Amino acid sequence: MSRTALRAQALGLLVLTPVFVVVAGCSATIESGNGPSGDANQTGLPGGSDWRIVELTHELSPDSIYWPNGSAFEFEREVWGHDEAGDWYAMARYATPEHLGTHLDAPVHFAENGWTTAEIPLERLIGPAVVIDISARAAENADAALQPDDVDAWEARNGKIPDGAIVLVRSRWSERWPDWNTYYGSDDPFDTTSLHFPGVSPEAAQALVSRRVAGVGVDTTSVDPGNDTAFRAHRLLGPANIFNLENLTNLSELPESGAMVFALPIKIAGGSGGQARVVALVR
Repeated sequence: MSRTALRAQALGLLVLTPVFVVVAGCSATIESGNGPSGDANQTGLPGGSDWRIVELTHELSPDSIYWPNGSAFEFEREVWGHDEAGDWYAMARYATPEHLGTHLDAPVHFAENGWTTAEIPLERLIGPAVVIDISARAAENADAALQPDDVDAWEARNGKIPDGAIVLVRSRWSERWPDWNTYYGSDDPFDTTSLHFPGVSPEAAQALVSRRVAGVGVDTTSVDPGNDTAFRAHRLLGPANIFNLENLTNLSELPESGAMVFALPIKIAGGSGGQARVVALVR
C-alpha cells in the first residue's frame, strides 16, 4: 500500500473516531471511546477490537532521563486539593528542556536551515511504521548501530520503504529506563565521552535519506550511538528535514511493517524539539 493510501486510511480512522461534540452551547455524545472510565479494550475506532493502540511514550517525571548537559524535568503542584467548600481543584506547573524524555528533534536541531518544531508539516508526523530490529546485536555490543544492510534486509522481506515512512530502530534499550548508568552504558553518564548505547550509523542515515523517510525513531537517548560524539546521523538527517524521535518505548509490541505512527510534539514556535506523545496504531 502506498504512503498516501496508508496515511489516508489512518486519517480516515481518526475522522471516524467517536468524539464528544460541543457546538454553540449544545452537546451530544456520539459514543464513548477509550478513557479512564471506559473499556480499555475499546479503541473507539471502526472495527473495534480489530485495532490496538500502542503507547510508545515514557511518562514525564523528575526521574525522566535527559541529555547529560541538560537539566531535569521539574513539576510542582501549585494547588492540589479541596477548597473550603469541599470542591476539588488541581493545578501544577512544570519546566523542562526540549530534549528530555520521549521527544522529537526538529531538523533545525542540527541543520541551520531545517524546520523548527512548529514548522514540520503535520502530514509528516503521521506515517507508516518501518520497524527494524537490531536488538540481537545490541545485546552483544552496546555500540551497535543500524547499518544499510539492515535496511536492505527489511526491504527484501517487506518491499520498498514507503516515502514518508517513520523508521523505528528497535534495540530493546528502553527496558533499561530509567536507570541512568545502564541506559547510558556508562559508570559516569554525565561524561559525554563515556557513553555507550545503540543508534544509527551515518551510512544507514544516508540510506534513509535516499528513501525519503519523514522521521527516524530510536528507543535510546539519541539517534546517534553513544560513542559517536560527532553526531553524524543527526547531521545527515537534519538537512534533509527528517525529524528524530528519541527515548521511545514498547517498540517490541510493533510488527516490522503494517503499523501507523502518530508523533505529535508540543508546538513550540522556533523550537529545536519538544516532548511528544507518540503512539502506534496496530491492526
